[in-house]
Amino acid sequence: MLAALLREDILRFLREDIGGGDLTSEAIFAAGATGRAEFVAKEPLVCAGLAWVAPLVFTTVNPGICCQGLADGVQAAQGDVLFQAEGPVVDLLRAERVALNLAQRLCGIATLTAAFVSRVEGYKARVTDTRKTTPGLRSLEKSAVRAGGGVNHRFNLADGVLIKDNHIAACGSITEAVRRVRARAPHTVKIETEAETLEQVRECLDCGVDIILLDNMDTGTLAAAVETAAGRAILEASGGVTLENVREVAATGVDFISVGALTHSAPARDISMVMRPL
Repeated sequence: MLAALLREDILRFLREDIGGGDLTSEAIFAAGATGRAEFVAKEPLVCAGLAWVAPLVFTTVNPGICCQGLADGVQAAQGDVLFQAEGPVVDLLRAERVALNLAQRLCGIATLTAAFVSRVEGYKARVTDTRKTTPGLRSLEKSAVRAGGGVNHRFNLADGVLIKDNHIAACGSITEAVRRVRARAPHTVKIETEAETLEQVRECLDCGVDIILLDNMDTGTLAAAVETAAGRAILEASGGVTLENVREVAATGVDFISVGALTHSAPARDISMVMRPL
């Protein structure tokens, strides 16, 4: 189903990039000229989208193109061939930029996620993403987080209840916000509530919420929140988390660490496409 939905987006991406046709390639190559395109890593990276997103771009241009790519989560070294496609040269070149843009973006997210996951090794905390994704690319970017060893938070607002600071400010209190949610939300849905202070953590616990999002707390306050909760709620640390401090955050004993930078600030990895004759 994801591939079917994604194909609609890819068609839109290709229309944007190709426009009325590839004037350069169509002038240089005969319609029957064939070749092989290889994606080559210019730096170490964690693979994402090379086995299913990149092939979908090429086969959307021409269903007859044969593709093969490395699986999500594979760690590649500089110089490794990540993906190969064989078919008409003109069609390979038409697909090049859209496929590369997506591959570089997704591998960048997977690589950054893997770095965060590596930093918290040995602690129970799991690294999770947020909804701070590129509009239209959320499913792809969240799949790249999984490729890097992270886990996904909500995909959209219908995925779960998360009472945040603006809800609390407009409603008046955590207690009232939770009461209103319980009156409307299905009993099968967990309730997560944001807390900025230990007092709010205690209020969340008194309300019996399932998950407490500990927002922008220093590590000392995080540790105190873990002690206060004493296992009565799942704890998620969020805000100001970097590669430099994520291990200290994990050491406080929280269950999850959400990092918006995984998707909104991951640098694209350097990948190039090289054409080879058949």
